[in-house]
Amino acid sequence: MSLLTNFPLWAALAAIFFAQFVKVPIQFIASRRLDWSLLTSTGGMPSSHSAAVTALTTGIGLQQGLDSPIFAVSAVFAIIVMFDATGVRRHAGEQATVLNQLVTDFHKFMEEAKHWPEKGEQEKRKELKELLGHQPIEVFFGGLSGVLLTLLLYFLIY
Repeated sequence: MSLLTNFPLWAALAAIFFAQFVKVPIQFIASRRLDWSLLTSTGGMPSSHSAAVTALTTGIGLQQGLDSPIFAVSAVFAIIVMFDATGVRRHAGEQATVLNQLVTDFHKFMEEAKHWPEKGEQEKRKELKELLGHQPIEVFFGGLSGVLLTLLLYFLIY
């Protein structure tokens, strides 16, 4: 199979780009704030990790069959990635939130309280990445978008 005609690969890449792009309007609807940095960030709705692995697995299942060994490998890989997105990575993000608060509190203690409000957020601290992982609903919709996008692409192309 040629790289240019590798449907599962292209479906997974399309799912990543779709999930990353759709984060911008979803965030805008939720907060009325346009944040283009979401195109390259981790975390958020929907999970691009989940979209990618479910698109890959769906593409393999469509081309190789649900009884193929490569589908089994891909399905287990997808489960591990999605479990990790809601588990370890999510908890790391929660820890980053706590650490950021500790840094803020430490700076507040060290600086006089009257000078603290005058400083901009960028001056105060360099934030740790808090959006590392996903809520279970984000993983669910990431996975759902990966499957649906792959089925749509498959039936449009084949």
